[in-house]
Amino acid sequence: MQCKRVLLTENDIPTAWYNLQADLPEPVPPPLHPATHEPVGPELLTRIFARALIEQEVSRERWIEIPSEVRRLYAIWRPTPLVRAYDLEKALGTPARIYFKDESHSPPGSHKPNTALPQAYYNKQEGILRLSTETGAGQWGSSLAFVCSLLGMQCKVYMVKVSYNHKPYRRSMMQLWGAQVTPSPSDETEAGRQILAADPNCPGSLGIAISEAVEVAMHRDDTNYTLGSVLNHVMLHQSIIGLEAERQFEMIGDWPDVVFGCVGGGSNFAGLVFPLLRHKIAGKRETRFVACEPHSCPSMSRGQYRYDYGDTTKLTPLVKMHTLGHGFVPPGIHAGGLRYHGMAPMVSLAAKLGLVESAAFHQTECFQAARLFAATEGIIPAPETSHAVRGAVAEALRCRETGEEKCILFNLSGHGLCDLGSYDRYLSGDLEDYSYPQEKIEESLAELPQID
Repeated sequence: MQCKRVLLTENDIPTAWYNLQADLPEPVPPPLHPATHEPVGPELLTRIFARALIEQEVSRERWIEIPSEVRRLYAIWRPTPLVRAYDLEKALGTPARIYFKDESHSPPGSHKPNTALPQAYYNKQEGILRLSTETGAGQWGSSLAFVCSLLGMQCKVYMVKVSYNHKPYRRSMMQLWGAQVTPSPSDETEAGRQILAADPNCPGSLGIAISEAVEVAMHRDDTNYTLGSVLNHVMLHQSIIGLEAERQFEMIGDWPDVVFGCVGGGSNFAGLVFPLLRHKIAGKRETRFVACEPHSCPSMSRGQYRYDYGDTTKLTPLVKMHTLGHGFVPPGIHAGGLRYHGMAPMVSLAAKLGLVESAAFHQTECFQAARLFAATEGIIPAPETSHAVRGAVAEALRCRETGEEKCILFNLSGHGLCDLGSYDRYLSGDLEDYSYPQEKIEESLAELPQID
């Protein structure tokens, strides 16, 4: 019988996270003060972040130890299986070997608790009682709500309004775990009131929701801000995905030729890719790494590598990243977690250095791939991760044409059981593809600060 799942035990949970900053050919450019444009010091960041997380953000140590309590709680859902998609291969008629790392096993159903847990843990260690954050599709918000429930902390979530309305069950998950959830933009913050004054019908964006969550953290001593993607320490925590996958491929004597992950801010892509990428940097492997994004929010394929604000109202430090501009408000596609104007600085630098590449897809072709995956492998993917499924399917079909027996890996970053409303719209033919007009992107990019 063919082995379908490559399983690890609790004893195999990694004891340290991997930090790509130690192996990148050049350092990640430093964050800059939002007003002075000078490199920021710890005193600015400690207003809203735990000191331990700031130390991880700037660290160039290759391995950073995972606290024993975090490892103990990781065992609620980790390690996750590496799965061979035999039936998908058969349906595609491909000679390729297709694997996926199944991150849908966590209680919220996605990879997001991999960083939510350590972020909450370090904040609690420093006496913080309450965490504020933003969420798009709701996977990050529900993950933070879940771990705050575990650790006895309060949680405040600003959920992008279009997702708040489209994805009510993610909202219910957050509330069941004790979080307060507000649609963004809201009238609770100055940032939200400014946006609503300019556009009362604004659908919201992750940049706007970030502004609201940061503002709340800046005005309450008991509250810190947490971010589910983009930042270096988030990429660090997510490396547990790739470290497990590396061990699993070694167990079966295989190795991926090409790896796919969806990208909004970059965390699940980086989590799977970065530990494997170090072998490419060292000249030991020739694996391709492909970041899959929506045509409607193409930060990597049509954005610029520039310094930009992480939020819409310019409260956060500037970071150098692929960006469409902090004022960019994408259309209300159903992959709400991919509706961010920027990209993780480490993912952006890796792309600039030619270590990773990008591909953009329309939402209907992604839903088609997700439907095929669900029919063959039994898992309904989240709309976000359907972009990675689409990338893997397209590569497998190319292998069918060329006869190449490639090993394909993708990250199944979460299930879509709370996204069935999106699938209803797909099945009824109501979804439309949208490619953002170039002139609108250029208008947004024109507002970027002029920093070399």
